[in-house]
Amino acid sequence: MPSNKVLIIVGDATETLDTMYPYYRLIEAGFQPVVAAPEKRKYQMVLHEVKPGWTITKEWEGYTIDADVAFADIKEEEYAGIFFSGGRAPEYIRYDEDLMRVTKYFFAQNMPVASVCHGVEIPAAADCVKGRKMATVPKCKFDLEICGGTFVNEACVIDGNMVSGRTFHDNGQYIGPWIKMLEEARDADTP
Repeated sequence: MPSNKVLIIVGDATETLDTMYPYYRLIEAGFQPVVAAPEKRKYQMVLHEVKPGWTITKEWEGYTIDADVAFADIKEEEYAGIFFSGGRAPEYIRYDEDLMRVTKYFFAQNMPVASVCHGVEIPAAADCVKGRKMATVPKCKFDLEICGGTFVNEACVIDGNMVSGRTFHDNGQYIGPWIKMLEEARDADTP
């Protein structure tokens, strides 16, 4: 029986809109979002925005979110896909060996993957972006390109099993195609 569970990867300082929009869209599409993080506990999300007159991103606290599973306890084969949320969390959690194992699995199995904003730092650290075209926030262009990927400054970039967007401003553009990919994979596995 095909899985309807989809991983959402977070950590402290995960961006609120990057996370909550796909979370609820997955539910609408009949999937079960499973929040995964370094530990099974409550995480503080943040709001990110470049304020008028600023040249850098301002950050302040958003909602909190509970992790359903720790990276070390993920059994990859139980999930239909994975989503890498943005914010500052990826910069810190990309060093987690279990997260690297899980990330590599979804790419190796050619399963639906989505990434937004700083989320690119996770598949980049897992050596999964080489030769891939991806969208990300422009300030993460270096992270993508130094790991062999190609930066595309568009709201939705699809490259094989990977769908990516730049920031939460692109939520309405790239989440739909990723969910369609999940639905097609689920329908193909249904007898």
